[in-house]
Amino acid sequence: MTVAYRLAVKPPGGVRTWTVIDASYQTVRPVEEWLEAHRHLWSPNTVRGYATSLAQWWTFLEQRGEADRWQEIGVPAVTAFLSWLRNGRTAGYALAGPDEVPSAGTLATRLAALVSFYRWQEAVYSVPVAGRLMRGAPRRRPARGLLAHLDARSAPGPSSLVRVRRGGRRDRPPLLLPREIQAILDGCAVFDEAAGEWAGNLRDRLLFSLLAESGMRLGEALGMRISDFVMGRGGTAYIEIVPRPGNPNGARVKMMRPRRVYVGGDLERLFADYLTHLACCAAGLGIAVTADSPLLVNMERPPLLAAMREGTVRDKVTSLRARGIGPPGWTPHWFRHSHASALLLAGTPDWVVSRRLGHAHVQTTLDLYGWVREDDALLAAANWRSYAAA
Repeated sequence: MTVAYRLAVKPPGGVRTWTVIDASYQTVRPVEEWLEAHRHLWSPNTVRGYATSLAQWWTFLEQRGEADRWQEIGVPAVTAFLSWLRNGRTAGYALAGPDEVPSAGTLATRLAALVSFYRWQEAVYSVPVAGRLMRGAPRRRPARGLLAHLDARSAPGPSSLVRVRRGGRRDRPPLLLPREIQAILDGCAVFDEAAGEWAGNLRDRLLFSLLAESGMRLGEALGMRISDFVMGRGGTAYIEIVPRPGNPNGARVKMMRPRRVYVGGDLERLFADYLTHLACCAAGLGIAVTADSPLLVNMERPPLLAAMREGTVRDKVTSLRARGIGPPGWTPHWFRHSHASALLLAGTPDWVVSRRLGHAHVQTTLDLYGWVREDDALLAAANWRSYAAA
């Protein structure tokens, strides 16, 4: 069976990245050019995800014998690609579904990568596929800057003709309730009053506490160093989110935008307890720990005290889900949505929430969480007699 692969590569003196090779083990040149044009903008994990999507797309084309016609496809081929993914990457149609069907979010990610690939090919090489896939896109439009989507003054852009149907409301990001957040934290580690120490994995509790209280992205937390957490010493503790392009675990701050996030005393005390635990583990292993050492590290698996990777977090989330902790399908990013929604419900101004989350523009915050203000206003308007009397 012809299959394209996502391949991890590490150039001499460089950092690990990903590319796509075809069934003959040759680099897929159009995909590699697209990835190379964006490597300085995307995190390594983003490159890996997009390479995965395009490897699956190229496998689909190879199985259909259309890899040489990748510049000529249209909407029927893309819809067939999504059906191929749903049916276990074997055929366009199947009498029985596969054991594991990709979620709607996974399919949407694959589709978004494919559309991004063809839009770049159109802008750079005038490949006409994007014009067939997009609604409201002129056949020959001038190339836009790679960051043009960040300009709030831009007119609404074209949308894809192919969509992935999702269940539930799409205008509201998923949230974790306070009791669910507490259950996740306690599922990692709890403080044993009798023994006077933490029982469980203190590192994992600190990770999810960071996400819950600061609204950080997972990549930002995994890229932290010990010195990035500044203790209050009588004042308010804060976290410096510092862009670093060469983190060994591939973590990266989105858009490389630094910011400062203030946190409370409970998180500060948890950090102090974890730092003590980390120092004891390092001393037992004979490994030096400095202020520039990674904050979240491997405690039980090699390489010991190396920066924690995203895959380790996924394994932990899977383990917690298997124990029935947290709502079905929750991910670390739900902490960020919950944090932002809680701040807005508490009356925090939109621009403050936007800066705390590190959004490029306040409109991004309003687009994602505008429903919070809307529901709050609708609930208040339910008492219409008070308005009329006034």
